[in-house]
Amino acid sequence: MRFCQSFMTELYRHIGADTDVPAGDIGVGGREVGYMYGQYKRITGLYEGVLTGKGLTFGGSLVRTEATGYGLVYLVEQMLNDKGMSFKGKTVVISGAGNVAVYAAEKATQLGAKVVSFSDSNGYVYDKDGVDIEYVKDLKFVRRGRLAEYTQTHKNAEYHEGKGVWNIKCDIALPCATQNELNEADAKTLAANGCIAVGEGANMPSTLEAIDVFLKSGVLFAPAKAANAGGVATSALEMSQNSERLSWTFDEVDAKLKGIMINICKEMTEQAALYGMKDNFVAGANIAGFKKVAEAMMAQGIV
Repeated sequence: MRFCQSFMTELYRHIGADTDVPAGDIGVGGREVGYMYGQYKRITGLYEGVLTGKGLTFGGSLVRTEATGYGLVYLVEQMLNDKGMSFKGKTVVISGAGNVAVYAAEKATQLGAKVVSFSDSNGYVYDKDGVDIEYVKDLKFVRRGRLAEYTQTHKNAEYHEGKGVWNIKCDIALPCATQNELNEADAKTLAANGCIAVGEGANMPSTLEAIDVFLKSGVLFAPAKAANAGGVATSALEMSQNSERLSWTFDEVDAKLKGIMINICKEMTEQAALYGMKDNFVAGANIAGFKKVAEAMMAQGIV
């Protein structure tokens, strides 16, 4: 208890002193993780902390920043591949403008897609020519600006206050902003506009009613519990490197991440089909997760 109180007091004093994140919405990134790791070692005298997302100079892993966004796209790409499709030539709508959104956009673009949107808490930007990802990286990660500034330098783009990003016609939708951001009406709009796939990058961004629409409409839907697992998967890869005192290259970590996400997609696909719910990836992910935990518990004599 004493450690927890001291730890949190020091953490909030540190990030509260110079952060521009609104009160009650404290963001945790590399700076905060680095500070927590340093305080863990200072307060406990231990090195064996398992905090991940650390800086590269003290045990962090390459690709950790990009992992959730990249992983999302890898899983959705596999889901599309199983149906004879891919990201190539597709129009993609993405919500959010943080790490998940930006790096999902980056990987989707690398795979041949055109990403046409980003959003923040004030509104969204639509660029029919494809968003300028490097500009958004600088705007959001360096200058800490708002997306409304995008149209000052990109004259063919449109900025819209408030919600509405899901009204944009697209082939693939990747909600990467926040919980419950995509509701039933949004889902119906996406389905009516010909959207073929939705992959959740944020934690539970689609409401239950929206998911029901996707499943009934035949829209391929990858739930967050599977689709955004890339971040925690790469955290495990970071821990592996720490244990072995190794530092893998960007390509090595990226390849391992891709393999993990492809395997997750295959597992949820197989489990859904096995139990008579083909292409219901919500059921497939739930069943796969439940069986893994249940089998481990039985093997260890817990049940």
